[in-house]
Amino acid sequence: MRLSGIFNDSRYHRVSGACTTGGETLTLLVVGGVTALTLGVAFGLLALGVRAFWVAFPIGFGVLLPGAIAMARDRRGDEQRDVASTRTERPSSGLEVLRRRYAAGELSDEEFEHRVERLLKSEVNALDRGFGTDTERR
Repeated sequence: MRLSGIFNDSRYHRVSGACTTGGETLTLLVVGGVTALTLGVAFGLLALGVRAFWVAFPIGFGVLLPGAIAMARDRRGDEQRDVASTRTERPSSGLEVLRRRYAAGELSDEEFEHRVERLLKSEVNALDRGFGTDTERR
């Protein structure tokens, strides 16, 4: 894969020159917002002549920023869990169903072997019908 192919992938977004996945975009927006808020409050207090303007920096970057990042990542985790729970399970192949039933004790050894053989024969027959046999192609 070429490097340019990575940036054209729909799972990635360009944000401030960084290549990020969609879930990280929320975290970057939160970091930017808290940073802007902290700087705005601190320099606003400085402009108003408040001598303790510097207190905005440890509160903003030491308390608000880590808390906001944790909340954004937790929200992203909740969304990922929701998406994972709503996904439909892919249909199982016949062999997977037979294996599951055999492991659960629903099928005897003989019945399992018989059904696997029958399944494999039906798959070979389906392939022959779909692609033709060697004699038909000549």
